[in-house]
Amino acid sequence: MSRLRGLSVIFDLDGTLVDSEPNYYEAGRQTLAAHGVPDFTWADHERYVGISTQETVADWKERYALPATVEELLAAKNRRYLDLARGATRVFPEMRAFVDLLAAEDVPMAVASGSSPEAIAAVLTGTGLDAQLHTVVSADEVAHGKPAPDVFLEAARRLGASAADCVVVEDAAPGAAAAHAAGMRCIAVPYVPAQAAAPEFATAGLLMRGGQREFTARGAYGWLVESAAPS
Repeated sequence: MSRLRGLSVIFDLDGTLVDSEPNYYEAGRQTLAAHGVPDFTWADHERYVGISTQETVADWKERYALPATVEELLAAKNRRYLDLARGATRVFPEMRAFVDLLAAEDVPMAVASGSSPEAIAAVLTGTGLDAQLHTVVSADEVAHGKPAPDVFLEAARRLGASAADCVVVEDAAPGAAAAHAAGMRCIAVPYVPAQAAAPEFATAGLLMRGGQREFTARGAYGWLVESAAPS
């Protein structure tokens, strides 16, 4: 019998399972440059880590006073991102090992992401993660993106799991806040380790302050087993 029986795990995608942020940054830089904003930096991009693409471009429109509509900016950024994502997206090795460990025990898993359905599908297919991660929810499919709990609650619904039986794996403060709002436990692996002191991460059951360099599949699996054990 699996030591994780009754548990479901919901993964964020970008910055958690895969290192897609460089592709998102480049897609954003190119899109903004095409609309007259030539100096979008990586530091500028970091403020958008963890929120949906639609919310990102809506903020761009206001912040940079862009004449293009949110829909036009969204389509342009997604088009550029898909071109980059299909070319190369790196899976974090320990995250792939973690997915393998959970799959070996038949733990139900889902992906809940702020990316578009097309972007999620491109990344999962291109990396081979689609072989084990079949249940997918995009923020485009729910009323509100992270830090609202909608994507995680919808993922739980599709898995047939209660929120109390779900553990979220996240890299960003809005995602950790969303997991907490959903009533789910959270393994937090900050994509930007310098942000580990953010108050949203304080709600995580397991916080890897060093980010991906600290995360190990066996360590996370051990925490799940320990936290699932009867008290």
